[in-house]
Amino acid sequence: MRWEGNRESDNVEDRRGEGGGGGGFGFGGGTIGIGTVVLALLGSWIFGVNPLTMLGLLSGGGPAPQVQQAPAHPPPHSDKQARFVSTVLADTEDVWGQLFKQGGGQYVRPKLVLFSGRTPTACGTGQAAMGPFYCPGDSKVYIDLSFYRVMEQRFHAAGEFAQAYVIAHEVGHHVQHLTGVSGKVEQARRSASEREGNALSVRLELQADCYAGVWAFHANQARSILEQGDIESALNAASAIGDDTLQRQSQGEVVPDSFTHGTSAQRVRWFKRGIESGDAMQCDTFNARAL
Repeated sequence: MRWEGNRESDNVEDRRGEGGGGGGFGFGGGTIGIGTVVLALLGSWIFGVNPLTMLGLLSGGGPAPQVQQAPAHPPPHSDKQARFVSTVLADTEDVWGQLFKQGGGQYVRPKLVLFSGRTPTACGTGQAAMGPFYCPGDSKVYIDLSFYRVMEQRFHAAGEFAQAYVIAHEVGHHVQHLTGVSGKVEQARRSASEREGNALSVRLELQADCYAGVWAFHANQARSILEQGDIESALNAASAIGDDTLQRQSQGEVVPDSFTHGTSAQRVRWFKRGIESGDAMQCDTFNARAL
């Protein structure tokens, strides 16, 4: 992936080395994540649902607890991996800023928070074992960069573009927050059965995958970021974190009614739809008859 020399975002907070927040989750704002079953694969804890699903089950949607956080500071320029995610974030800012403008709207840029271990958020205490996630309560994407080692070692999903896909997927959740989609899904889940709620979460996640593809299409058109093998690495990452694949690896069987992110084939299909069309209107998973 060609990224060095491109603009880096100044919307990055580096909390690494500051120590984590306290306690367990005090859900209030809700989190939306890409890798919430990492725990099952690592053998630490087992999450059968993603943070958004847990939020719907455990919280009444009240205000999140206030957290105290040291003043944010940018990552050091010598940190190449931090520069990489800063550049990817900048690229998403440019793409979605232009797309929102074309649609007559204004894109509000999210913050990206780098942390180690755990950190306080408006959605409760974020933990590295959750994988990267988006918190609509503070409009921030959170990532412990050690997740990229997990991707390579546990998921066998290597490559910079696969890593960029992770950031673009979480930014896709931010787009859903700005357009009101995630709020409507959360509201609908409150009166839905667990099975129906899981099905809504799947459609939310697949739309974020499609949005990641839309970003890649426009970023490549504008800045020629793609190199040979990049698309394949992103598709491999999308396939590796499908619910069916993860369940088969962690528990030896597949339980479709418990899916919250979609199958490997579905995640690949919707990412490809976004990257092949570049059209966010093609990402309407909620009205799609077949996923």
